[in-house]
Amino acid sequence: MRSVEQMMNMIIQVAEEDSGIRAVGMNGSRTNPNAPTDRFQDYDIVYFVTEMNAYTKKHDWLHVFGERLIMQTPEDMELYPPELEGRYSFLMLFTDGTRIDLMIAPTSELEAYVHEDTLTVMLLDKDERIGTLPAPSERMYWVTPPTARSYGDCCNEFYWLSTYVAKGLWRDEILYAHDHLHKLRDVLMQMLGWRIGHDYAYRVNVGKSGKYIQQYADEEEWTGLVETYATGEKADVWRALERSFALFSALSDRVAKQNYYPRQTDEGERVEAYVRRGNRGFLR
Repeated sequence: MRSVEQMMNMIIQVAEEDSGIRAVGMNGSRTNPNAPTDRFQDYDIVYFVTEMNAYTKKHDWLHVFGERLIMQTPEDMELYPPELEGRYSFLMLFTDGTRIDLMIAPTSELEAYVHEDTLTVMLLDKDERIGTLPAPSERMYWVTPPTARSYGDCCNEFYWLSTYVAKGLWRDEILYAHDHLHKLRDVLMQMLGWRIGHDYAYRVNVGKSGKYIQQYADEEEWTGLVETYATGEKADVWRALERSFALFSALSDRVAKQNYYPRQTDEGERVEAYVRRGNRGFLR
């Protein structure tokens, strides 16, 4: 695998030698001073160019970055509609294991780009359009405190989704049940994120997909969260759902107390009782 120095030198050199590339920006985990460092980190790069078509219509110029294992161009996809407007991205994984997520953007968007992400740094600015930027910070990714309404919405969504898990299991539709168990867990992790956020004065980043949660959750919370994952066996999905109920109840109670919000217990207790009655066959 190429070293960080080799990769950074190459990324900048390609831009320096191409008059159509006027600036280079970077963000993501490699500019985050708090992110764990390892060889799997992507290089999240943006080339600001004078003519988009010169870089997006033909792809042979990308060979300079190395031999690719696989590449994805989301803006060319039909099945998975792109999210970017006016920009184009090349997601490239190379045979040596390095990865570059390279975005091509028009120079007209340079000023807007530097304000989109607090982790942004400029690697090259040929025309000196951007002055000194603040030091990269993950502050825009910090957990934000819940309002009373969002707290209530989270509780309602969790218990609503739990009925879908149960319905899938009652119908022996294991994939449907699993899908909704996954959605339910996302809501549970939202509540866990709020609990963690409070303890760190909402100056903490739990990461995409909660990847840093293990660093901040206590042992009981982490064990409980892991136990919400199930195998393909129906009985194990029931077990995971019950574990989800227990963990969410404890977390939502704690978050309510932390924020002086009324604890919403009646709805949850009714839903849990309904699910358990159905599991015992009383709804059939």
